[in-house]
Amino acid sequence: MNRAADQPEPNPLREGLSARAVPQPCTIVIFGATGDLTHRKLVPALYNLAADGELPLAVEIVGFARRPKTDDEFRSDLEEATRKFSRQSVRDEIWKNFAQSIFYHQSEFEDESGYKALAKRLDEIDKSHGTRGNRLFYFAASPDQFEPILKNLKNAGLNQTCKGSWARVIIEKPFGSDLASARELNSVVRNSFTEEQTYRIDHFLGKETAQNILVLRFANAIFAPLWNTHYIDHVQITAAETLGVEGRAGYYETAGALRDMVQNHLLQLLCLTAMEPPTDLSADSIRDEKVKVVRSLRRWSHNAIATEVVRGQYAKGAINGEPVVGYRQEKNVNPDSQTETFVALRLYIDTWRWAEVPIYMRVGKRLPKSATDISIHFKKAPAVLFNKDSHDLNVLVIRIQPDEGISLRIHAKVPGTSFRIEPVKMDFHYGTSFGKASPEAYERLLLDAMSGDATLFARRDEVEEAWSFIDPIEEAWHAKKNAPELFFYPAGSWGPEAADDLLARDGRSWRRL
Repeated sequence: MNRAADQPEPNPLREGLSARAVPQPCTIVIFGATGDLTHRKLVPALYNLAADGELPLAVEIVGFARRPKTDDEFRSDLEEATRKFSRQSVRDEIWKNFAQSIFYHQSEFEDESGYKALAKRLDEIDKSHGTRGNRLFYFAASPDQFEPILKNLKNAGLNQTCKGSWARVIIEKPFGSDLASARELNSVVRNSFTEEQTYRIDHFLGKETAQNILVLRFANAIFAPLWNTHYIDHVQITAAETLGVEGRAGYYETAGALRDMVQNHLLQLLCLTAMEPPTDLSADSIRDEKVKVVRSLRRWSHNAIATEVVRGQYAKGAINGEPVVGYRQEKNVNPDSQTETFVALRLYIDTWRWAEVPIYMRVGKRLPKSATDISIHFKKAPAVLFNKDSHDLNVLVIRIQPDEGISLRIHAKVPGTSFRIEPVKMDFHYGTSFGKASPEAYERLLLDAMSGDATLFARRDEVEEAWSFIDPIEEAWHAKKNAPELFFYPAGSWGPEAADDLLARDGRSWRRL
């Protein structure tokens, strides 16, 4: 008997991390090319990839927008922005070569003829630059333009591909404003592109530390057995920023912190923290486990929302010693606005692993510090030898931004004759440990989309499950009767006192950032 023939084929995805897919030549079409996202994030990210040698030689960029511009005018605008926002200094020779791959296409989003002209221009680029018919359509336009763009791409045949080529669409958040609108938008997308062609982007998942959560959890034997209700006391996830609405009042008034941050960024971080190990490292295996986490979130009654969720709004105060106005005094904000700029929640995941482990989330604007992190607070060791006097818990902190890294707080004896125990920190920084800065989130995500790797992009059911959790909270807040209170906090503080009380009721407190 040939034993080798009886053995199953090895699964490369189970043999450590799978080899990274190679980004392929393509044309990237950016809708909304004259907007802020293109200038601050997308083109600087593409330039950095080119400067680091990460881009295939044949990657062309076509900006699609309403304003009349020539190719040279568009390139000049982007050069100025890239020199300002790039994570590394712009080198003239590299920019000169990179700029030759940039083109501008002027059209209204609703004008069908503009898309037919775009199709012709893309065919010409394929022939002259070797992009092989591969197209990546990036929606950097406002969400109300998504439907006409999708419809016209389909009518122009740009959602179809020839043999051996591909067409993909990247859609920026917000992906809907509630469950009904998310389902409607998903339906509109599905009429033009398949789910496999659709990449819903969340830039938090492109950050190096967010990607490393699974490695930390499942590749380290010291953490994997402890990651459950038997050893973890509670979890905290914080996303704080010193900024106010910064000219985005028109959007923020209709969104608020819950829709803008919790529904996507914070729930995505929670999923990576709480998910079960996937069967392999394929995109759908990982996303299957993430969806299970959101489905397992305990739902609240209308009355419970008032005790489990705190909403706040910043009033006037000071940031870094400089006075700032309150949210209601910001330009284009309703002077009686009920929009929340701060949210704190106590969550429970009703699974075996997380049974009765509280997970506390908070997100807010005009807080004292800009930082995003996840902290795992472990239960105390038995109070037999060293814990008779109260000591802080062991805490594992995963810093998402700005100083990406991981730290672990342990207890140690203070040098000297007395037997005194103090907490100390074991600290890891990406920049110093690996000798180079982490790439920007958009760099990783753009490369993944060019490679056809959807792991770090949200799937349709992920988005809809997240909205099904968020919608009851929004409905309670906007109820005509018995709506939970909106608390105010001075700019420069850590939010309303009610957020502190949320943990104090459990005998806990927020970790100091």
